[in-house]
Amino acid sequence: MIKKIVKKYNIHEQPKGCAYWLSKEPWQRVEAVELLRRQCYGSAPRLQRVVKVVQRS
Repeated sequence: MIKKIVKKYNIHEQPKGCAYWLSKEPWQRVEAVELLRRQCYGSAPRLQRVVKVVQRS
């Protein structure tokens, strides 16, 4: 079973990895997320969009 782990940090007590990613350009951060997405979901071009239509009364 996989346990969900959530950690909250004060803005002045951010983890060391946060400073690393903030020092990178936005396109480099997006590229890193894309790499992780491909490792997890394969080489599909993008995440699947799921839409649910809800009818209001």
